[in-house]
Amino acid sequence: MADPRASATASKPRSRIASWAAHHRDSLAASLGRMLRRPWSTLLTVGVMAVALALPLGLGLSLHNIGRLGGAVEDTRQISVFLKTEVAAARASALAGELRAREDVAEVELRTPEQALAQLQAEAGAQAALYADTVEALGENPLPAVLVVRPAEDAAEADVALAAALEALPEADLVQRDARWRERLDGWLGFGARLVWVLAVLLGLGALLVVGNTVRLEIQERREEIAVLQLLGATDGFIRRPFLYLGAWYGLAAGLLALSVLTAAELALRAPLAQLAASYGSAFALQGLNALQALGVLAVAALLGWLGAGVVTGHFLGQTRPD
Repeated sequence: MADPRASATASKPRSRIASWAAHHRDSLAASLGRMLRRPWSTLLTVGVMAVALALPLGLGLSLHNIGRLGGAVEDTRQISVFLKTEVAAARASALAGELRAREDVAEVELRTPEQALAQLQAEAGAQAALYADTVEALGENPLPAVLVVRPAEDAAEADVALAAALEALPEADLVQRDARWRERLDGWLGFGARLVWVLAVLLGLGALLVVGNTVRLEIQERREEIAVLQLLGATDGFIRRPFLYLGAWYGLAAGLLALSVLTAAELALRAPLAQLAASYGSAFALQGLNALQALGVLAVAALLGWLGAGVVTGHFLGQTRPD
């Protein structure tokens, strides 16, 4: 037969845990009810927090899509060497052979002035006749021969070194490295990513202050109730709990509103961007947040609300706790 004293001892912690869980449940429901009973002030607080969350998120998504667009464009890493117009066709062909013999060169393509003119007229379409008339008026083809050089190595430093060597050729008039635009884009994207983090920190602090001020007003209205609880011996955790959940509810609602705004913006921009991409022969489409990222945004937003409420209630309780 079981010992009654052992049963009483075992039931005591279970009842304490049950009371703790019941207070969490009641605080969660009561804080949501208090927030819903004040729709206008709630909407104002949630709206300000949502803007603070949506701005860095929107900028971050824009940078992500720009990076995808840059990656979708074929990066051939080719170097175009425009030869001087006085360079003869035989010398241009010999120079192409010399470059093919280099270890840092994978391939060299020679494009004669005639080939360049034919390609230009093919791409011009309706204006091809105008180019033909221009060439006839000049009496000669003004386009130079071009050597299209593809580096053998993938490193950007190798491309730079090869481009410098090609610029030193006496026959070269202009050297254009096609990968340079990608490097510049990567630099701007890196700067943009740092800017997103700075804005996220600043606006996150702003959201924390907004929810903290809202919770502070709530505490002021319940000041007498808190004083009674303190006189009855309630712990700081017991008093703080409903306000923490209130802050978390504010943050969660702000996160949902921010995600809704971003989704609406994506839907509004998707169709015109698809038409623009189709005009360039691309199937590029905007990419938003996936389900896991959206859950992360909601978690961070709720955490911001929780922290804002925790700072304010901790400061208040530290000043009002009786000795």
